[in-house]
Amino acid sequence: MLRTRRCGELSAADIGQEVTLNGWVRVRRDHGQLIFLDLWDHSGLVQTVFDPAAEAYRVADACRSEYVVAVKGRVARRLPGAENPKLATGEIEVRAEQAEILNPARTPPFPLTGEQPVDESLRLEYRFLDLRRPRLQRNIELRHRLAKAARDFLDAEGFLEIETPILCRSTPEGARDYVVPSRVYPGQFYALPQAPQLFKQILMVAGMDRYFQIARCFRDEDLRADRQPEFTQIDMELSFVTQDDVLDVTERLMAHLWKVGLGIDLPVPFPRLSFAEAMRRYGSDKPDTRFGMELVDLSGLFKDSEFKVFQSALAAGGQIQGIRAAGCAGYSRKEIDELTDIARRFGAKGLVTLALEEGGLRSSIAKFLSPDEIDGLRAALAAGPGDLLLLVADQAQIAAEALGRLRLHLGQQLGLIPEGQWNFLWVVDFPLFEPAEGGGVKPVHHPFSAPHWDQLPLLETAPLQVKGQLYDLVLNGTELGSGSIRIHRRDIQQRIFALIGLPEAEAERRFGFLLKAFDYGTPPHGGIAPGFDRIVAMIAGEEAIRDVIAFPKNANAVDLMTNAPSPVDPAQLAELHIAVVPDPEQETSE
Repeated sequence: MLRTRRCGELSAADIGQEVTLNGWVRVRRDHGQLIFLDLWDHSGLVQTVFDPAAEAYRVADACRSEYVVAVKGRVARRLPGAENPKLATGEIEVRAEQAEILNPARTPPFPLTGEQPVDESLRLEYRFLDLRRPRLQRNIELRHRLAKAARDFLDAEGFLEIETPILCRSTPEGARDYVVPSRVYPGQFYALPQAPQLFKQILMVAGMDRYFQIARCFRDEDLRADRQPEFTQIDMELSFVTQDDVLDVTERLMAHLWKVGLGIDLPVPFPRLSFAEAMRRYGSDKPDTRFGMELVDLSGLFKDSEFKVFQSALAAGGQIQGIRAAGCAGYSRKEIDELTDIARRFGAKGLVTLALEEGGLRSSIAKFLSPDEIDGLRAALAAGPGDLLLLVADQAQIAAEALGRLRLHLGQQLGLIPEGQWNFLWVVDFPLFEPAEGGGVKPVHHPFSAPHWDQLPLLETAPLQVKGQLYDLVLNGTELGSGSIRIHRRDIQQRIFALIGLPEAEAERRFGFLLKAFDYGTPPHGGIAPGFDRIVAMIAGEEAIRDVIAFPKNANAVDLMTNAPSPVDPAQLAELHIAVVPDPEQETSE
């Protein structure tokens, strides 16, 4: 009773053929004289029919949903009017002659057909059943096709797929490493790679020219929305290139993936925005450009304002920025309070609101504004009656982020974001450094990113003014990947380490192998690592990357199916020379 055909492969061309099918019973229907089993496997679904006169009838009578069965019979055309145009096999059915239950099944804890909402914790606990659902089946198949498409494209571009180590040295560069104890060397540890960053740079030193890997990465960090402790990226590195070369091949890779996944042609090259312009116009370094509502700097308009909040912000070197919410002048106090809470959540001290009405301006600060300021405000924000103006007076970065978040909130709330639109763009020219807590500076991306070469003299004198050869790929307000041209000279790398407060001895201990490699003829090189999980999710139309990963963790980094993480046998710990120290907080709570 081994299958001779797959369920979803059958068509009218097979009418009269004898076939043996193996699969799951998706639906059982008992019509009295006949029993129908919708038999399913990964290729699709086909209707099988059991007549009481057939030997197979008693088997069908015992079948229930999700039983695994074998059915032997002949392909026949369905009766007129019984066709199912929604089904690929809807013209035909298999009239069963023999059948066998290969494995019975308990009643599933949730329906495996349709798109009924199911609690995600339950889905993850029974992931082996969740993955049988049509949507998840499509997503996993799509992931496979996109991975193959990426490999085919990069192979044609002269890239070599090279695996880098999973067990490596701990070189924390932001997030915490997952550490793995060594049994052979007690008290010493490997780490799981946060990314193959250093290895791919070493491969450039080794003359590999163009490397890629669909790479697994691991970060032991507190999970933000839709993050995973282990994730996949399309890791790429190229020698003897400029930033434009990296951006070009990445754009064409994205266009290829969208063509394979959705059948659409993306226009290339993608638009570019500098970091400064993205923050100025959208209040975000990953702007969603599918709708307007851009930020406007109003500082010059209010330089002589009588309103003390504005005076104080400008005196402290800050800015007054604003956006226009068209048609929202009638917002209630509750709705205004909600907007204010969002602004405060992202650092703003408050939110100034001004409602433009036919009779004039309604605002708690109206009495502090001169007619010229009101006219200037209308003109600057292109505002008219019925519009709501939102202003934040604070340090430039805080005002921009708060209004940027309000912009996204209102864009969604007001239905301004069009569906089915793919707005790719590059954000370039990031600052190389940002202020570090406690003084000093830290890298915006990582310490191996190169500055613009003409700004090397500013490294020690004005590091916060140095622009990096950094670039982020953004799609519809989501960062798809980050990259940079790398440092390829030991002297520059050591200067960067010194600037970020990494002592020479510590730099040698952690990154000595890379510095040594730089002494042996390192080519200029650069790369990028688009997030593969996010690419698949966006092409699949999924909000959560968990729905395109076969076995994801939940938001607390727990695998609910296998109950990992979990304690290990004390004998294993003893062999590794590890003692588990009780958590004091847990002991106190108990």
